[in-house]
Amino acid sequence: MLTRRTFLTAATATAALPALWPEPVSAQDTEFDPTPQYVRIKRDFKPGQMLILPRSYYLYWVTEERKAIRYGVGVGKAGLEFTGTATIDVKKEWPTWRPTDEMIERSPRSYARFVDNDYVQPGGPENPLGARALYLFQNGVDTYFRIHGTNQPESIGQSWSNGCIRMLNAHVMDLYERVPVGTVVTVL
Repeated sequence: MLTRRTFLTAATATAALPALWPEPVSAQDTEFDPTPQYVRIKRDFKPGQMLILPRSYYLYWVTEERKAIRYGVGVGKAGLEFTGTATIDVKKEWPTWRPTDEMIERSPRSYARFVDNDYVQPGGPENPLGARALYLFQNGVDTYFRIHGTNQPESIGQSWSNGCIRMLNAHVMDLYERVPVGTVVTVL
């Protein structure tokens, strides 16, 4: 016998099916949504790889052939963004942070507490790197670019940072658990 509860459960499940593996659409066709979602992706990317498309503000973690989890991100301001291929060689929970010398030189007032000293901000909710950080290296050399959380959630979906890829803390914590050291990251 078909009960109201059975009917509503089946209807809800059926309605959710198309959302499980939607075809990617252009950013112009939809509104930006930072919520992690399972999406289809081109065959060019293999499971275990990461792809970041800064112009659309999305990071893709490829989970299996032609399937990925898409996360919304914030990216670097014009002229400060990272492009190319790197590997995640270090992962840290509640990382410490210090701006680079170039950041201090560009914005000495913003980073005044770091001028002429070796101060490193401890990890925690006030730290700009947020809850987790994935450190990008090329040929074993630190690029000083990171995929990290943020204490400025309004920066997601924006070109705001000094080059790093920012994520909401809950999202970077989820990604951190999925991604092993050695993961190849391609930023287009």
